[in-house]
Amino acid sequence: MFALSAVLTIAVFGAAPGIDAGEYFQIVVVDEQTGRGVPLVELQTVNNIRHYTDSNGIVAFHEPGLMDRDVFFFVKSHGYAFPADGFGMAGTALHVVAGGRAELKLKRLNIAERLYRVTGGGIYRDSVLAGQPVPLSKPILNGDVLGQDSIQNAVYRGRLYWFWGDTGWPKYPLGNFHMAGATSQLPSDGGLDPEIGVNLDYFTRPDGFAKKLAPRQEPGPVWLDAFVTLPGEGGQQRMYAAYARVTTAMEAVERGFMLYNDESQIFEKVSEFDLNAPVRPGGHPFIYADEGVEYIWFPNPLPLVRVRATAEAYLDLSQYEAWTPLKEGGRLNAAEIERDAAGRIRYAWKRNTPALDQPQQQELIKAGKLKPEEAWIHLQDADTGQAVLAHNGSVYWNEHRQRWITIRCECFGTSMLGETWYAEADTPLGPWAYARKIVTHDKYSFYNPKQHPVFDKDGGRVIYFEGTYANTFSGNPDKTPRYDYNQIMYKLNLADERLALPVPVYRLSCADEPDRLATARHLPALPQPREVAFFALDRPRAGVVAVRQDAHAGAGARLAAVPVADAAGDDRAIVFYGLPADQANPSPTTALLYEFAGADGQGWAYSTDPEWSQADYTRSAVPLCRVWHNPMSAPLSKRLSGPPR
Repeated sequence: MFALSAVLTIAVFGAAPGIDAGEYFQIVVVDEQTGRGVPLVELQTVNNIRHYTDSNGIVAFHEPGLMDRDVFFFVKSHGYAFPADGFGMAGTALHVVAGGRAELKLKRLNIAERLYRVTGGGIYRDSVLAGQPVPLSKPILNGDVLGQDSIQNAVYRGRLYWFWGDTGWPKYPLGNFHMAGATSQLPSDGGLDPEIGVNLDYFTRPDGFAKKLAPRQEPGPVWLDAFVTLPGEGGQQRMYAAYARVTTAMEAVERGFMLYNDESQIFEKVSEFDLNAPVRPGGHPFIYADEGVEYIWFPNPLPLVRVRATAEAYLDLSQYEAWTPLKEGGRLNAAEIERDAAGRIRYAWKRNTPALDQPQQQELIKAGKLKPEEAWIHLQDADTGQAVLAHNGSVYWNEHRQRWITIRCECFGTSMLGETWYAEADTPLGPWAYARKIVTHDKYSFYNPKQHPVFDKDGGRVIYFEGTYANTFSGNPDKTPRYDYNQIMYKLNLADERLALPVPVYRLSCADEPDRLATARHLPALPQPREVAFFALDRPRAGVVAVRQDAHAGAGARLAAVPVADAAGDDRAIVFYGLPADQANPSPTTALLYEFAGADGQGWAYSTDPEWSQADYTRSAVPLCRVWHNPMSAPLSKRLSGPPR
């Protein structure tokens, strides 16, 4: 990882030959919070001429008949707002003159900040027309690429490799449907600061268009994912991927593995596997050790599938394991849930047995085979409790939070696939419970978001992710010029207090001793699975109280809720942060936390159940604070946290 540059380096490219930058009226749209130009802002005239800001937030306007006069522009952008007048019209009139300039400020509603478009034609079209500096060596057209679907990437032999699915071509509507790719220098090795862009060096064929990296003679597009680099013979790094050959209806007719050939610069088929295999690779893998053994983890729908981190294991589906409650060898259509002697659900790593995604969990709940609290995935809006049906995304360890974080697309949210959510967990397995929306789209898709950990700054406090912006699946017949079917990069500051989400609070005590509670930030590992008592915050935000050990409680197991200001400088004694017990209009995701005092005045227990009872314990008259419900009953893996290799 590398430090945030004090100054961003911008390469200067003047206006294209034959273009007079002085002919254009320059409209610059900036984020009022950061002052940075905002891409993908629509400026529409009264007669419906539409322009979209480029990656510098610039529109170069020159319209015969509309120069040297006042022109009204409607202003709108996904996740940003412009003030409306008394008639509800969000826009403004600008005096348009050649060589002139105007600046408009947008209020950002998204928590994440939109930075730039990574792929496609005309990334800096308007900046070049206006003669403004741009960061890319090829700011208008690179690799003859107009559009690209679904980013995949990997660090391989000292460079960052980028791969995309279906790729658009200027010459004909049907372009490259057998994977396109490019490389770039790592930011730590001379590459661009991810704050300003990525200089892509495409793999191209003789005519300059992005070449097929997974060519096949059989009909149908070929898609690759699950890219992983592993040691080969002599320890030399090799790059593998899983592939699917699909029909035009996006149905897979062949699946298998491919290996990258460094000489031919293409992926070659290694083997084929059963289309109906119950466990298979997918998504954006990461490598993480469990009990000293390194595994490749695959995060779709979440990291519930893994295999040992060797080339031999990666290519052998019989070695893949899924974290599942199904009996080993079972299938969803004949699901038998594994339980212990007491009837409690038992999740475990099993081969030849599928994991359950959220729709499959719901199917088993409706069939009466699974109780709602026995489901493993409980992603929900932290404020409303509304379930978040997770689609594709990525999961990585974050040094700043010392937790695992995921950035995921939502199915059937306020748009079909246009909503992006952030969540955290103590382990790759979870618990994945409370989430926050960070990007929204108005009837447009933004799918397959992927974080780039190699771009992390300030110890992981600032992260970067991108996704595919497309009208596909959105029901919107209108395609945004130049931006549609391309990748857009976002930035997220994890110190933003809106990302302070509830985390598990673990009960460490046994039945015959006072309660001891802790979050994972105080516990690098636990010797065995522990009960999650409830969820609370592990960092402060506005409107919370600090819950700390009472200094006057003798053994120190008693808790006291105090204003955050009173707890300043005493962070070691703070167990967690909650909401005031008397909070008005509390969220349905929260519950009152009650204190129960032992008869001897030396023991205290805590529960969100006001009817909790145990011999010689009496409930206090006033609740301690508000915390968040624990939505799941299944016990956690014994390993709480820890960075990947």
